Amino acid sequence: MISKAMRLARVGSGSELAAALLMAVGFPCIMLAAIIPNLWFFAAAAAATYLADRYLHHRGSYLVNRLTAVRAGISIRFLVRQLLLILLLSRMGLGEETLFYVTVACLLLFYGLQAPQSVIVTLIRLRRKLPVLTLNVDLERLRVPDAPPLLLTNRPAEKMLHLDIFAIAGVLIAIETGVDGIAYAGFAVTLLGALGYLLLLLPYIRPKHRAPSADRTLAAVGTWLREYQPTVVLYFSGSKESAYQVNMWLETMAQLGGRPMVLLRERNIVPQLATTSVPVLCVPGGVHLMNLDLSSVRVALYAANVGKNIHLLRVPTMKHVFIGHGDSDKIASVNPYSKVYDEVWTAGRAGRDRYALADVGVRDEDIVEVGRPQLATIQPWSGTQKNPIPTVLYAPTWEGWDDSPGNTSLLLAGENIVRRLLTAERPIRLLYKPHPFTGTRSSKAKAVHQRITAMIEKAAAERATDSRWAEQAAALKGGQAAARAEMVRIEARLAELAGGGANTARDEAEQSRDSLADPAREAETARLKDEWNAASWRAQGWWEHRVITGAQMRLYDCFNESDAMVSDISSVVSDFIASGKPYAVTDSAELGAEEFRRQNTAVRAAVILSNSAAELDELLAAVEDPASDTLADDRRELKRYLLGPDEPTSIVQFDNAVTALAARSEARNTGVAKSLGEPVSG
Repeated sequence: MISKAMRLARVGSGSELAAALLMAVGFPCIMLAAIIPNLWFFAAAAAATYLADRYLHHRGSYLVNRLTAVRAGISIRFLVRQLLLILLLSRMGLGEETLFYVTVACLLLFYGLQAPQSVIVTLIRLRRKLPVLTLNVDLERLRVPDAPPLLLTNRPAEKMLHLDIFAIAGVLIAIETGVDGIAYAGFAVTLLGALGYLLLLLPYIRPKHRAPSADRTLAAVGTWLREYQPTVVLYFSGSKESAYQVNMWLETMAQLGGRPMVLLRERNIVPQLATTSVPVLCVPGGVHLMNLDLSSVRVALYAANVGKNIHLLRVPTMKHVFIGHGDSDKIASVNPYSKVYDEVWTAGRAGRDRYALADVGVRDEDIVEVGRPQLATIQPWSGTQKNPIPTVLYAPTWEGWDDSPGNTSLLLAGENIVRRLLTAERPIRLLYKPHPFTGTRSSKAKAVHQRITAMIEKAAAERATDSRWAEQAAALKGGQAAARAEMVRIEARLAELAGGGANTARDEAEQSRDSLADPAREAETARLKDEWNAASWRAQGWWEHRVITGAQMRLYDCFNESDAMVSDISSVVSDFIASGKPYAVTDSAELGAEEFRRQNTAVRAAVILSNSAAELDELLAAVEDPASDTLADDRRELKRYLLGPDEPTSIVQFDNAVTALAARSEARNTGVAKSLGEPVSG
């Protein structure tokens, strides 16, 4: 019941739900206490709403944003509490007393001081906003000044509004004791605190604290570009949730020859970017981008088909390549938009054949097979299960942009799959890792995801009290506690390496100034993330079901932990095939097994599931008994067809493709220059 309420309220914990309920009940109680009137009831209800409000803001609760959307934002909540205080004074017969009028006047004055505070904070933020954000780019010549202390600019409205506690407490004490001076002292503290806050902010609107102008910043970036001379660029535009699409290519970019660079278009992607030593430019403005000197770039790589790609595609001096963010049989993998690129790179022969069958205008000679460099960390299957019971990963893709039944198994088969796995005759461990976009478009998909999560959490709770697992739980208790302690230690060190924490947080301008490449820090970060993932698996028993969301627990680690997988038509299937382990794919559109295999290359070596998921026993049998695994040879053959040969390695294939295309780009530029009678550089 509580978990269902948490999902409906979109809160992350029981304490967050309790705080939300406390605030929801608290305000009507304040109003009732003011009307009755009852001083102590009013004080208790007001204190409860203060504490609940503070807790929800501290947790960054989703409810805080929703309250703002329904015109019950933080300013309104504080104002209502103050108005109810005035009502309390009136109902207690103090409406004609000096205290009443002083209270009204001081609260109005306090409210008036909030406007200049808001203006000053907004002005400071605007004056420190750079037209370009950078990582691993030396902007020392810009001399970006330090930002105001985070204490002043982080959640400023909340800090300002909470100063009214002194005034409200003073009035309540004055009512109880009859000593008006206590209220006046409270007003003095509130108003002086607000005025002091303003005075502390004022120096930071002076010119010496402003970030450099847009012209100076762009000039400095232009100078850096001419010095660095990037040769290959990874270009990306998308929502915050799509950051995984660029993150999957960062390690590959770092291993390329030449001088790589990442070019982003949205500010909210920068905080989501994984650790990298590759220089990063985030240029939100199309005009600014088109005026950058990118004449040294010979190859531009695109991880997604989006409208903003046109801002770079217009540059003829570089070759443009679509590399995508996964290799699958989805219709998106043969998007006709791909015709705009000079080349399309696929993992293996299967990608080439998809374009030929789709006949969307991508020529065969423009397709290059480069493997999948990201799959190097996937461990090959040993042929036997990893733990005493099998671990099955259910990793459905999201619902897509339309309501086609073939988009995801979640809607029609998801609950059947999970139910059958949880109630299998021989026990298994279930890992559920949904696509990051799940439920973002379809409320129905979101509801199914929530029900599946509830099913798994319930099964996990029941297994935790099951006597069959008590002995194993007792044996691993010490190791699990040590693993959790190790995770805490690693998280603290990662936060330190990332410059996290209240004392080291920086605004965008300071991040651009200070975020320089540090290979040692990057190597330590990568090592610690691997250690964190390993500790996370040790922290829970090999029999415990898990719902895995977020980017911290990586998909490929789930592959390595699992003995089999159930998924949909998506790049997840193609990637999992690299492991050689058994897998199942759901025919959600009910095409029939033969037609489903004909239309989708990646399922040729899969157990095909109907929406009832009745065929799951075949998958589990293949894991538990190698003799029952009739598709092992098919998986090996399909792996080569989908992902290319093991030798040379994918990163070598990819780097060779970049080098070859860069040479073509250089030859084109040289030929154009000669035909125009211009001098040929280099």
